[in-house]
Amino acid sequence: MDDFSAISDHSPAHTWSAQQPRSKAPLIFFLSLVLLGMSATLVTLEFFKRKNADQEKAANPPVAKTVAAAVAVEKKMTPREEAEQILKDTKVAPVQPGTDNPVDLLTSIGNALANRDFDKVEKLIGKEALTDQNLDVLKKLGNEGQFKLRVPNPVREVGELEINRRARYALELADREEGRDRIYFDLLKNEKVWLVEKITLPPTAGQSIPRALIVDTLGISDAFLLASLNQNFTLAKEFVNTEKVSDATLAGMCILFEEGNYRMRGEKPLRAMIQKDNIALFLANVEASDGSQAAQFAITLRKLPGNPNWIIDELNLDQLLSDYAKRVAGGDVYYSPLIKNPSGGDTLVLYFDFDANQLSLRTERQLAIVALILKTDTNKKIHLSGHTDALGSKEYNQTLSGQRAEAVKAYLIKSGVDPLQIITAAKGLSEPRRPNVTATGADDPEGRRANRRTEIYLDF
Repeated sequence: MDDFSAISDHSPAHTWSAQQPRSKAPLIFFLSLVLLGMSATLVTLEFFKRKNADQEKAANPPVAKTVAAAVAVEKKMTPREEAEQILKDTKVAPVQPGTDNPVDLLTSIGNALANRDFDKVEKLIGKEALTDQNLDVLKKLGNEGQFKLRVPNPVREVGELEINRRARYALELADREEGRDRIYFDLLKNEKVWLVEKITLPPTAGQSIPRALIVDTLGISDAFLLASLNQNFTLAKEFVNTEKVSDATLAGMCILFEEGNYRMRGEKPLRAMIQKDNIALFLANVEASDGSQAAQFAITLRKLPGNPNWIIDELNLDQLLSDYAKRVAGGDVYYSPLIKNPSGGDTLVLYFDFDANQLSLRTERQLAIVALILKTDTNKKIHLSGHTDALGSKEYNQTLSGQRAEAVKAYLIKSGVDPLQIITAAKGLSEPRRPNVTATGADDPEGRRANRRTEIYLDF
């Protein structure tokens, strides 16, 4: 036994068992449980931390918003006023978005309408200016494909209602009947931001087209100018006090626009200088079609006794006439299509070259406008009086003046005017508009140019 025990204690098997390392799996498992527990604890703490912060924020909102809301409740602000107050206090965008450039604002609205993006239309125009009824009309027009913008200028500034604060713009639509081809936007400037204050839609199919879509002073002035620029004498006349603004003045204005190739200036075409209960004054700004020169004239509107509507009571075209004369001056012909009538009002006048009775291309274009007016009503009559300068004998000039009047008559008849509407007279050298000689008795070519003429009295 003793020998066996000794051998067993020193056997190779016993030596290997004593040197084998113990397993680490229990330790790793234990550490994993500890880490997992710590992570769960941290997540739980973060959750409750954020929850408490949200509860505290809800219980204590930002002071500026609280103040704005309190002010809105106390003063019963409109939605736009409330939005503006929030904008001022917190720099949050208002309910009715705006821009510091009204053309950009209108262009964005036009593009949104053309794309039938009515959600964007609502945001750009604003909830207060865009009524549910107007929105329904816009959606109907949009779904019918009637929002094609005019190219290249879909946005037109109409003019100012209040200097540097309130303005009116038109969104011009293509391929639509005149009178149904524009949407008007009245804009209000709040500090540097323009907001839509009012929108006026065109009449829909089945509705009659009014003379002026908007019947305030600016709307009437704009409609009158558009009619004059389009040579629509009859419509232009409906906006004026015919006892104060003569047919000759209106015809002369149409001639000036056509012959001078004028258009309304793109920026501030109409500026309100006076706005009172019974009188308003606008300065109309025009420019040459290439934008190279500009001129202006005054439009005065009044409310006459017993008439609630505004009417154009006076046109002062002096600056426009001066600009026109400078632009077309040259050669041996005097140019000024309107002159003062000694008996009151204005008279149309056509001028001739020295010793000539032929019409120039310019006078023919002017007479085309007169012919158009006469053909609208065959009861209208005109008186033509021929005149000469002082060179030559009295008898010769008497004959020449008659030939000048007859040349005008012949052209009008050729243009379709009834001969019975035209009355002619030869005045010779008896009624000069300007002196034929200077104060020293020397010949005055400039004065003589003004005297070689045919005057047109519109006896309407």
